[in-house]
Amino acid sequence: MPLLHFALKVGCHLFPLLIRLGRWLLSQGASLQAHAGIPSATSSGSAWRQRVRIHQALRRILLPATAIFIVLLLWQILYSRPGANLPTPLQVWQDTWDPLIKDPFFDYGGNAKGLFWQIWASLQRVFIGFFLASLVGVLGGMVIGVNRWLHEALDPIVQVLRTVPPLAWLPISLAAFRDANPSAIFVIFITALWPILINTIAGVQRIPQDYRNVARIVRMSGWKYFFKIVFPATVPYIFTGLRIGVGLSWLAIVAAEMLVGGVGIGFFIWDAWNSSRISEIIVALIYVGLVGLLLDRVTAWIGSLVVAEDH
Repeated sequence: MPLLHFALKVGCHLFPLLIRLGRWLLSQGASLQAHAGIPSATSSGSAWRQRVRIHQALRRILLPATAIFIVLLLWQILYSRPGANLPTPLQVWQDTWDPLIKDPFFDYGGNAKGLFWQIWASLQRVFIGFFLASLVGVLGGMVIGVNRWLHEALDPIVQVLRTVPPLAWLPISLAAFRDANPSAIFVIFITALWPILINTIAGVQRIPQDYRNVARIVRMSGWKYFFKIVFPATVPYIFTGLRIGVGLSWLAIVAAEMLVGGVGIGFFIWDAWNSSRISEIIVALIYVGLVGLLLDRVTAWIGSLVVAEDH
């Protein structure tokens, strides 16, 4: 109870302050943007633009930090009562500091490994399955997209298979491969394949007719048509599919590892649940979310570079 009173006292003092800070940043950013729009030949114009950028950066940092603080504070207050089902943030920190947070690289053998090695094992499966899905999805999507008869023949099959939940493929993969690791990789492959394939097909089919007409007039060969027209015009659609696919891959591997076992963040979460280590589950979920965000941002960044270069 003293901890609850302390948290309430801190929240009552900081919450209005954070609200005022957020409002001030929003108002200052808006006013600075308005002033920055006025043309100026002196150095004051660049100074205003610099201040605008600084305020925008502060707003992007402080507003999410404020939201995170409020969520943690509410979490601490709601679950500080005796008999609560979930641990408080402070309890999670105390339970997982040593060794999960303090040393994520420990390795005691077997499945007793730090979160870095659990995440790394999952990422290796994701990279292999996602690479294979990208290869098949991009090449297959282009072939299907340029051939109307092939598209009409395969589209019903694709539309049926893409609606199958990823984990429904796990028994089939286990029966086929007789091993947990390739089975998990196959689940990643089949999960990431459909968005990449469908977006690539859509990109090929949306190539402007003028491009096709020019290719016919100059009698462009098949390979030249592919590399000069089809591939560049399809790149934005490909990276849209890749971004969706990598996110779905990370979601699927966590669920698949809960069933196949072994080293991996999914099995780590399931093992912690079986041992009632709720604090470890919460920390693992934070790691999962951060890695998923990183994968999405890296894929989007690479896509922006490639698309910008292409254009």
